[in-house]
Amino acid sequence: MGKRIIIAGGGTGGHIFPAIAIANALKKQDPTVEILFVGAKGKMEMQKVPLAGFEIEGLDIAGFNRSSLIKNISLPFKLIKSLLQVRQIFKRFKPDAVIGVGGYSSFPVLKLAQQRGLQSFLHESNSFAGKANQMLGKKASKIFVASDGMEKFFPKEKIMITGNPVRASIANSDINREEAIRSFGLDPAKTTVLSVGGSLGAKSINEAIAAGLPLFEESNLQLIWQTGVPFADQGRSVASGKSFVWVGEFITQMEKAYAAADVIISRAGAMAIAEICVVNKPAVLVPYPFAAEDHQTVNAQYLVGKGAAILLKDESAKQKLVYTTIALAKDKKLQAELVSHLKPLAVDNADVVIAGTILHLI
Repeated sequence: MGKRIIIAGGGTGGHIFPAIAIANALKKQDPTVEILFVGAKGKMEMQKVPLAGFEIEGLDIAGFNRSSLIKNISLPFKLIKSLLQVRQIFKRFKPDAVIGVGGYSSFPVLKLAQQRGLQSFLHESNSFAGKANQMLGKKASKIFVASDGMEKFFPKEKIMITGNPVRASIANSDINREEAIRSFGLDPAKTTVLSVGGSLGAKSINEAIAAGLPLFEESNLQLIWQTGVPFADQGRSVASGKSFVWVGEFITQMEKAYAAADVIISRAGAMAIAEICVVNKPAVLVPYPFAAEDHQTVNAQYLVGKGAAILLKDESAKQKLVYTTIALAKDKKLQAELVSHLKPLAVDNADVVIAGTILHLI
């Protein structure tokens, strides 16, 4: 009988997609492995994981609300309830090991696994480790990290630098630029800007682009614009009748969007950074300033420190984002410089390394 592994976490694409990549790599290396995902009810993992062909169970849990302290009153009760739910899941599934990928649903699962002496593994995708992962790291069997310098958060002997698992569809893509651009109904002869604000959208980026569409047109640039759900209607409305813009709330085939892009505008979540390195495209990064411990700024600064990206603060996006992007789109020398520094940072086999290590240890 195969090993039974629980993968816990989620909340954003930055946690879910690496988790799915690890799950696929585990199944590829050992087809007898049984995998169960555990996430938070109402979060996007409850849709994305079943679509990838895996089972998921949802917990009644919420994260700490930084903007409204009154909303945190019920947190201790939700944590206790989720721990009881995890006990029931363990009783039914009988895991040999658990993997935490970040997001608040990973905490009760790893906590119980560690209390019971089960093997527990952490994947920390950011350059700044979250509080929950720092606590769990003390008793984890192995901690997989994206970059160096993580011993300030975790016991040095448990750390393994693997990079972040990038979706196989992106890492192994062989779509050419022309074919990709045509799939969005755009013109391969024009320089193409891809704007992605993460799986939930990015208000400052979207507002800057909405206001700057005439400037893109004047500069003979075209745009693939993923708005996220909250800005979708507004985005479609301002782009209506503009043939140089493709607009949509979510891009399901990101490999096509990356292949089409000459320049990328993006938040600086760990997965966005990993994907930009793998696809090797020049980017303007606008970190989300309210991410826990401001980890997106730390992620972006890691690339900027290597001369591999341009960083723009969120508060400057409205005034500067469109001008900065147009300047980069017209500066082939700067593009080539950024790309040459991105190349050494690309990791396209992190999922394989992580899966292999876990299977070896359990």
